[in-house]
Amino acid sequence: MLINRCFALLCTALLLFGLSIAPAHAAIGTKYSSQYAPPPSYSNAELAGKDFSGQSLRVAEFSNANLNRTNFTNADLAGAVFSASTMTETNLHGADLTQAMLDQVKLSRVDLSDAVLVNTMMLRTVFDEVNIAGADFSDAILDRVQIRELCTLASGVNPKTGVETRDSLGCR
Repeated sequence: MLINRCFALLCTALLLFGLSIAPAHAAIGTKYSSQYAPPPSYSNAELAGKDFSGQSLRVAEFSNANLNRTNFTNADLAGAVFSASTMTETNLHGADLTQAMLDQVKLSRVDLSDAVLVNTMMLRTVFDEVNIAGADFSDAILDRVQIRELCTLASGVNPKTGVETRDSLGCR
């Protein structure tokens, strides 16, 4: 109760002095400027067979999307969200998935070769016949079962980071 009152007083004071606690892009007007455009959202979308190769899709949202046979070759997907999406025969070769969220995703016959998955959250993700040659999983959030499974497939060195796949997974 006290916290709510303090927050209300702070907001009132800011308004009285002509200040705003809204995001910087909101001060520009009611529409986003091109500099602060919101990230693309493909949540719940039917994207099977689409070609996003080489595109910059930083912090894009693909939650609960059908990404079967979608091509993300060499795409910049840093910070993108793929939670609960389906990926069968999806091509992520050379994609940058740094700090992305691929949680609760079933990856079936997916090409992750040469992908950068540094600091990527992949909890409850299922790996079924994936190609991870040259993928960099440094500091990715995986459980022990996933790591054991991926270590049986791990080989190669990531051409962008120079990190061996087995080392990035902590394989013995």
